[in-house]
Amino acid sequence: MGMTMSEKILAKASGQTSVKAGDIVWVKVDIAMMHDLLGPWLVDGGFRRLGGKLFDKEKVVVVSDHCTPPATVQQADILKFTRDWARAQELPYYYEFEGPCHQVIVEHGHVRPGRLILGTDSHTCMAGGLGAFATGIGSTEMIGVLLTGETWLKVPETIKVVWDGKLPHGVYAKDIVLKTIKDIGHAGATYQTIEFSGTAIEDLSMDERLVLSNMAVEAGAKTGLIEPDQKVVEFLRSKGVMEEIEMISSDQDAVYTRVLHYDASELEPQVACPHEVDNVHPVSAVEGKAVDQVYLGSCTNGRISDLRIAAQILKGKKISKNIRCLVVPASQHIWMQANKEGILDILTEAGCIVNMPSCGACGGFTSGVIGAGEVVMSSSNRNFRGRMGSPKGEVYLGSPAAVAATAIEGKITDPRKYLPKEVMV
Repeated sequence: MGMTMSEKILAKASGQTSVKAGDIVWVKVDIAMMHDLLGPWLVDGGFRRLGGKLFDKEKVVVVSDHCTPPATVQQADILKFTRDWARAQELPYYYEFEGPCHQVIVEHGHVRPGRLILGTDSHTCMAGGLGAFATGIGSTEMIGVLLTGETWLKVPETIKVVWDGKLPHGVYAKDIVLKTIKDIGHAGATYQTIEFSGTAIEDLSMDERLVLSNMAVEAGAKTGLIEPDQKVVEFLRSKGVMEEIEMISSDQDAVYTRVLHYDASELEPQVACPHEVDNVHPVSAVEGKAVDQVYLGSCTNGRISDLRIAAQILKGKKISKNIRCLVVPASQHIWMQANKEGILDILTEAGCIVNMPSCGACGGFTSGVIGAGEVVMSSSNRNFRGRMGSPKGEVYLGSPAAVAATAIEGKITDPRKYLPKEVMV
């Protein structure tokens, strides 16, 4: 019997030739990632009581992103503790003020196909877009990983999601993943892998593939995987990864718990409505809903192609006087690239406010949280009650194109009428 990508990666990590869904395996971790909010300041006490020695400094990555820039004294204290801890441990890989951890570890070459990556954040699964088994763990469990480099995992079943065909004009990976989550349900893939495949997935850029893996957890999935190909190789080479890259794929006779098939050519822009990510409807069903704020960015949709699309829509136009538009590039690297290309000029001239890369308003921490009764249209990954501020606010999710179009009209808008026929990303 063949193995899925998840089974192959966990078999390798456990030193076995084969494993199957449901097996409990002890695995060696390739990368242990922590961010400031659920990292050193929570793990340090137990870590020191149990010896306080890292299993391998080269395999531990810390990124300060949730509390940057600090809006409260407590956030500043957390950042200082994280910074001091990383220095005391002499970590070679500590990143601060560079952007959300998921994007940062991808940009710095820590994510490779076939690796096992564990992080103290549920969206660690984003690394699956490059063919890594990546998932979130709690801070207490991370203590054991930091000390031993090992932990146990149950091998997950896999749901195979096949998107064939060509995406229509004005439809993106965000629309693919929202439609998928709607059908699976917000808990329908609990402790399972979602494996994305098909010709439409193969056609996606690396920027777009990361959207799918990032949001796999919104269906409850342990991770979201996409088979690596030449695009992944070229991406990693551009990030300075020169060693041989493992091209891992599921076997033809691998066993899946479900297989879902879609025709990408039939998809239209999708919007997730409050207060669940699976409360998804075509944009036509919610078009006209007035908003107070639009949010373009995050580790889900703040990459350079997302900003380019928004700039194409907003160039020469002004955002509605009734709203505010926040732009948050997914990393400092992307911020600089967007600045070099003149994208930030276009967005600011349209009336947008460009913030520094961080988790910021996406998680309701700082830099643009919403108040009671306010409505936001966001390109981020979650719309739970209270996610971006007040529990009495409302969050809608859509593609960067839908966010940009909504910014112009001050109400949820189908982006297709604002896009030129050929959009180069």
